[in-house]
Amino acid sequence: MDSIFISKLMAEFLGTALMIILGNGAVANAELKNTKGEEAGWLNIALGFGAGIGIAVMIFDTFSANFNPAMTLTQAVFGNLPWSSVLPYFGAQMLGAIAGQIAVYLLYKPYFDVTTNTDSVFAPFATTDQAGSRFNGAINEFTGTFTLIIGALAITTYMNSPISRGLALAVLVAGVIMSLGGATGPALNPVRDLGPRIVHALLPLRFKGSSHWQYAWVPVVFPLLGGLSAGWLWFTFFAPYANK
Repeated sequence: MDSIFISKLMAEFLGTALMIILGNGAVANAELKNTKGEEAGWLNIALGFGAGIGIAVMIFDTFSANFNPAMTLTQAVFGNLPWSSVLPYFGAQMLGAIAGQIAVYLLYKPYFDVTTNTDSVFAPFATTDQAGSRFNGAINEFTGTFTLIIGALAITTYMNSPISRGLALAVLVAGVIMSLGGATGPALNPVRDLGPRIVHALLPLRFKGSSHWQYAWVPVVFPLLGGLSAGWLWFTFFAPYANK
């Protein structure tokens, strides 16, 4: 494994961790009892996730800035990433999500300890459908990730600098979450959901509640399908004619 590839994996690890820290940290700030941002609302959360992905891209785009298995798989299927990179990227992203979530827990531990509502304790970790419908969650995750991936593919095609890409992706992520987030969260990213859900299951939280494993496959499978569908549309109908 050469040093450049190691730098790419480190970028995926740190970028994913930063996305989780700023994104799920915003959820913790809004949901947990006695924080300075208690009940700050959905806009706070959307801006947190937008900032998380935007800043991560600004820092790491020169090396690698997928931070999402849905993007990694899409890039591999359509020939923009070697298949040999896929599993190492998945591993780095998952470890980054877990590390970022542990950081969120440690930063907000006193507030987790006094929050008695188990749904509020779970919210800064992972997602579940508010209506209790896996079907609704599947539609939401597919549509949201489709929007995210096709938007990200266009942004990376037309914008050349990490700063401009980061700013555009921040707006895209915040917009998707503000528009579609009321139903599930949403995850839009398998490791953003699965890694923190594992952390929730393992931690000795005082008011723990369920880790909602019956729903956990939805934000893994449907972001992947949404990303692949967006990739097919983009690379079939638009990428061949971009910048011409």
